[in-house]
Amino acid sequence: MTWKVRRQSGRTLRSLLPLFGGYLFFCGDESQRVELLRTNRVAGLIEVSDQQTLIDELVQIERALRAGAPLTPHRYIKTGQRCRIIAGPLADLTGIVLRVRNTTRLLLQIDMLGQAASVEIDVDMIELLDEQ
Repeated sequence: MTWKVRRQSGRTLRSLLPLFGGYLFFCGDESQRVELLRTNRVAGLIEVSDQQTLIDELVQIERALRAGAPLTPHRYIKTGQRCRIIAGPLADLTGIVLRVRNTTRLLLQIDMLGQAASVEIDVDMIELLDEQ
């Protein structure tokens, strides 16, 4: 859970909201999983094959929250996904997302020449072209 602060009609409103809305974390055996599905309140389950990795990743989020860091949900984009820039002077450029020294870049390839160049981008200005 994280706090969302907004101003409305000169008042400051604070709301406690889920950081990842729509997810409920459940740990149980097969019979408990079946019972959970019978409630008709769960749309689907994501089976976790590497539970330690999930726990390690969630602990990082928890540590940031406990430290009072303002977390904001972000669209998840993996390195290597094909994307298109949707706004700004680079609109309609397509390429592959890269992470270089804490920046996100779009790799622009010229396959016929076997050459490429990259440009720094804002992840809020791109859309995914395919899922990997």
